[in-house]
Amino acid sequence: MTEDVSAHSDEPHSNRISQKLNWLRAGVLGANDGIVSVAAVVVGVAAATPSIGAIFTAGMAALVGGAVSMALGEYVSVSSQRDTERALIEKEKRELIEMPEEELEELTQLYEARGLSRATAAQVAEELTAHDALTAHLEVELHIDQEDLVNPWHAAISSAISFTIGAILPMLAIMLVPAPARIVVTFIAVLVALAITGATAAELGGAPKGRAIARLVIGGALALIATFVIGMLLGTTGIA
Repeated sequence: MTEDVSAHSDEPHSNRISQKLNWLRAGVLGANDGIVSVAAVVVGVAAATPSIGAIFTAGMAALVGGAVSMALGEYVSVSSQRDTERALIEKEKRELIEMPEEELEELTQLYEARGLSRATAAQVAEELTAHDALTAHLEVELHIDQEDLVNPWHAAISSAISFTIGAILPMLAIMLVPAPARIVVTFIAVLVALAITGATAAELGGAPKGRAIARLVIGGALALIATFVIGMLLGTTGIA
């Protein structure tokens, strides 16, 4: 009896779901970068001076600089990936025109490598080639969906936004709390936020949550302690 595929319409049947999860993980990690980097700056400055103006200026500089840096990095990286994908697509198009028999044999062997018999692999390759040879080769040989290439602008914007969202937390914590408690409150707020982002990243990636949380919390705590100590030393010596 033939199974009704509509019964599984809610299940992922393409690589687009993995790309979406990758973007989501990147967003979580971008927020984590914003939390740690900006928190380290404002805590270090707060340890050196109680001036709220100096703390705000340093924090905003770290927020804007970090967001722009993240966006540029993602744009360059994803642009390079997209250029590579486009070059591979053009190469595959040429090969299908210049050597169709060799490409058909290559597709057959790829399906054989996946466990199909020679006869079945050859039939599948022939039918897919007749339907859409380029798509068949891109999906099986190169794992590329030509209708869903990565977008560098999406990557840049999402990275900048996620970094900014993460950076807002330590900025609010350090600005809204009275001077005697602002460093302690910021420290606690940042560690709680890192624990949440670590758990979220682990959930998305199917990894153990405890290990992911511990890495982020310990790393964030060390960063905050280091900048606090440096800021306090600079403030004590009168350099800052």
